[in-house]
Amino acid sequence: MKGFRRCLVLLLVLLVCLTACASAEDKNTETPAETEKETGSISAGPEDGVDSVAVNPKGTLTIGFVMIGSESDWRIACNRSVEEAFSRENGYYLVMRDGQQKQENQMKAMREFIDMDVDYILLNPVAENGWDAVLQEAREAGIPVVVFDRKVRTADPDAYTTWIGSDFLLEGRRACAWLEAFLESRQYQDRLNIVHLQGTMESSAQIGRTRALDEALRRNRRWNLLERKPAEFTTAKAKEVMADMLKLYGERIQVVYCENDNMAYGAIDSIERAGRNVGANLERGDVLVISFDAVRHAMELALKDDIAVVTECDPLYGPRLTQIIQQLKRGEVPDHEIYVKEAQFSAIWEPSQVMVNGIAHKVTKLTEEIIENRAY
Repeated sequence: MKGFRRCLVLLLVLLVCLTACASAEDKNTETPAETEKETGSISAGPEDGVDSVAVNPKGTLTIGFVMIGSESDWRIACNRSVEEAFSRENGYYLVMRDGQQKQENQMKAMREFIDMDVDYILLNPVAENGWDAVLQEAREAGIPVVVFDRKVRTADPDAYTTWIGSDFLLEGRRACAWLEAFLESRQYQDRLNIVHLQGTMESSAQIGRTRALDEALRRNRRWNLLERKPAEFTTAKAKEVMADMLKLYGERIQVVYCENDNMAYGAIDSIERAGRNVGANLERGDVLVISFDAVRHAMELALKDDIAVVTECDPLYGPRLTQIIQQLKRGEVPDHEIYVKEAQFSAIWEPSQVMVNGIAHKVTKLTEEIIENRAY
């Protein structure tokens, strides 16, 4: 009897062990695609690997998104828009790679997506130049590349499928035209001293907005550029650069031309720390701040005249990009260049419009309602 009981106990232990092993084996055979099932996307840094097993679960379109980073409020809104549009619920599997503002990281991500044989690549490039080789590799692999926001310069215009983004030169021209019209409305005839905070050098936004200011400086002989320095589209760097400029030029500074909102925040902080006022009353000694992007906080500052004028750069690319991907899926050929229409905002009542190359552009007067309805 004792021997029988011992055998029975051993048999029960064996059954428990077999059951546990089977359960563990089931867990271990779960694919990465299944573990990502709820989010439908992978977000990784440049040094992280992405398992190709996770690609294209259940036949959904696999999209590789080569990101710039998250250096500004605008960029965060842009990345979020893409991630929300290319969700699993919308029929996509999105693999996101953070370039951390470095082109070499973006190149690596592009080649990983080519090796993974994704269906489409979305490229938001750090800089314009240097993309010919990797774009040719994607083309040879039969993977369409949709470039958006910033542009790329290539020897072969067909190296990428299409580009969609802002007219950065027009944005800059509208900002400079606003300053011209504002000064005219105030009958301001004195010398105007300007400092210029540039974004990431060789990026499309920096190139276009800088060129526009250069044109305006040649056109307006009383405008004097004291200095320009890159501030990398970040608040922290802009604080540092603006503080140095204030030490060097002091009360001579009258206008700060910032190539994005985050740099405007940093500039304003340094101006106020130096005991100067930001605003539009140049005769009183205010420092007039010009900015680009028009995110919610910048609009709030513009409503208080802390930013005199802010020219929009729309970050909500997600829905636009899905339309392009669906066109390509249907075998249609989208336009090679697609420009996004954008607005300009100010709480200052004059001017109500600006002229650029003979075309009138409206200046929208800011209200609390406009800001409350802002999506980003």
